[in-house]
Amino acid sequence: MTTTEAPPEPKQPYRNSPVKRALAFVRNTWRGLTSMRTALVLLFLLALAALPGALLPQRKLNAPKTDDYIAAHGWWGELLDKLQFFAVYSSVWFSAIYLLLMVSLVGCLAPRSIDYIRSMRAKPVLTPRNLSRMPHYRRAVVASSPEEVLKAANARLSGWRRAEQDNSISAERGYLRETGNLVFHFGMLGLIVFFALGAMFSYEGQVIVQANGGQFCNGGIYNYDSFDAGLQIDGTELNPWCVKVDDFKAQYTDIGQPEHYESSIEYQSGEDLQTGTWRPYHLEVNSPLRTAGDRIYLLGHGYAPKFTVTYPDGTSRSLATQWRPVDQATLLSEGATKFPDPPGITDETIRRTKQLAITGLFAPTSFVHGNVLTSSGPQLTKPGVAIDVLRGDIGTDSGRGQSIFEVDQSQVDKGALKKVARENLDVGQDLTLDGGTKIRFDGVQQWVSLQISHDPTQVFVLGFAIAMFVGLAGSLLVKRRRVWVRVTPADGDAGGTVVEVGGLARTDQAGYGEEFGRIAEQLVSGKKGT
Repeated sequence: MTTTEAPPEPKQPYRNSPVKRALAFVRNTWRGLTSMRTALVLLFLLALAALPGALLPQRKLNAPKTDDYIAAHGWWGELLDKLQFFAVYSSVWFSAIYLLLMVSLVGCLAPRSIDYIRSMRAKPVLTPRNLSRMPHYRRAVVASSPEEVLKAANARLSGWRRAEQDNSISAERGYLRETGNLVFHFGMLGLIVFFALGAMFSYEGQVIVQANGGQFCNGGIYNYDSFDAGLQIDGTELNPWCVKVDDFKAQYTDIGQPEHYESSIEYQSGEDLQTGTWRPYHLEVNSPLRTAGDRIYLLGHGYAPKFTVTYPDGTSRSLATQWRPVDQATLLSEGATKFPDPPGITDETIRRTKQLAITGLFAPTSFVHGNVLTSSGPQLTKPGVAIDVLRGDIGTDSGRGQSIFEVDQSQVDKGALKKVARENLDVGQDLTLDGGTKIRFDGVQQWVSLQISHDPTQVFVLGFAIAMFVGLAGSLLVKRRRVWVRVTPADGDAGGTVVEVGGLARTDQAGYGEEFGRIAEQLVSGKKGT
C-alpha cells in the first residue's frame, strides 16, 4: 500500500501579511497627515482651540478670577476645569493639535521644496505642435527673416526663462509665485516652531514696587509676586538687573477713567551693577524698558496706606504696605498691615499675644454710604480707611507662607487673633486701644505693578511673520505665464516669415491677456518693448 503526502497548505499572499498591512497603514496615515488639506484643517482647529483661551479666564493669568468663575458656574465650571479649558495653551489637546500641525507642515513642505528645486532647474516646456489651441494666440506674416525674428524675440523675452529649439522659443515667467507660496508656508512653520521654543525658554513675572524709591532686582524667582517660567527655566540664571521706582503719576478723565500712566524710574544692568550707576528712564504703558534681554512693562498702580503704631512706652513704628484694589473703577482697596514685633518683649510666647494686624478698606476718594466706606473715584483726593484692629498671634512665626493682603483666617477661627477695635479714619486721625496703644492713619503712598517678560525668540517670530506676509503677497500678486514663439518661412515667391505666438497663464488671473497682446504686437511689428 502506498501513501501519498498531503499537499502543502497554500501560503497567504504577502499582501495580507500583518507586516504589509501595518506598513500600508503607516504609509496611508502619513500621506493623509502630510496633505495640504489636513494642514488646513489642523490650522482651523488650532484657531478654534484658541478661542476658549480668549473667552474664558486663564489660571495662569488670573487664578482668583478663574476660581470665582468655576464657583459661579457649578458643575459646568468644574467640567471645564477637568477638560483644561482654564489652561488652554498648556492643555494636552491644544498641544496635540499644535504638534500635528507642525508635523503636517514639515511633511507638506519637504516634497514641495524638492519639486520646486526641480522645476527651477528644468527648462521651459517645448513649443506645442498646434499653438492655435492656446488660450492666447497671434499669427502674422512679417518681412524679416526667421533668424531676425528669433533674435528680436530673444531680446524681447530677455527677462524670461527661455529655451530655444529649431525654429521656436519657449519662455516662462512667474516662478516667484511658487517661491512666495513656499516662503509663506515656511514662515508659518517658523512661527509654530519658535512659538514652541519661546514657551520653553521664556519667562514672565509680576512684582509690586513702592513708588517712593522702592527697588526690585532680578536676582531670583522668590523676588517676584508671581512668576511663570518656561519648561527650560529653573529661575537660577535670570538676567541680572535692578530697577528703582521714584514716582508715579496718573491722569483720569472727568468720569474717573484712566487716561495715562507714567513713572520715573532708574535702572542698572551690565557694568552699571558693578559701578553703581543708575540710568533714568520714563516708563509708560506700552512703552517698556528693554534691558539685559528683558522687557519691563508698567501694568497699573495702587495705594499703600501708612499707619503709625505708638506703644505705651512711647516707641512708635510706621509701616506702609500695599493693599490690593477690589474695584478697578474706583481703586477701593483691601489689605492687611502687620506689626509682628511689639517693643520691649523678649518672651516669644508673650510676644505672639501682642502682635497687631490692621485690616480693612482704603478709599482714595472716600465717602460713607449707609455706614459703609466706599470710594467715588480712583483719584487721590480724600483718602480714608475703615479698619479692624486685630491683636494676638498673626501666624508669621509658624513657618507657613501667608498673603500680604490678608491675615491667616485660621488664626482668627481658633481664637489666637482677636478683633479689639473698629474705626473709620481720615488722614491724621487716630484711635486708642485698651492698654494705651495708639494707631494713627498718616497718609498714603503709591505702588506700581511691573511685568517682566523675557522671550529670546521674539526677533525670530517677527522675522517669520514678515516672511509670511511677503510670501503671501508674492503668491497673490505674481502670475505664472508662458509664451511660445514659432517662426517658419512663408510660402510663395513673396518670401517673408510666418510668426506664431501662443500664450498660457498657469493661474487663472486677469491681466495676462493685455500683457500677451503687447508682447505679440511687438514681435510681429518689430517694435521694442519691455
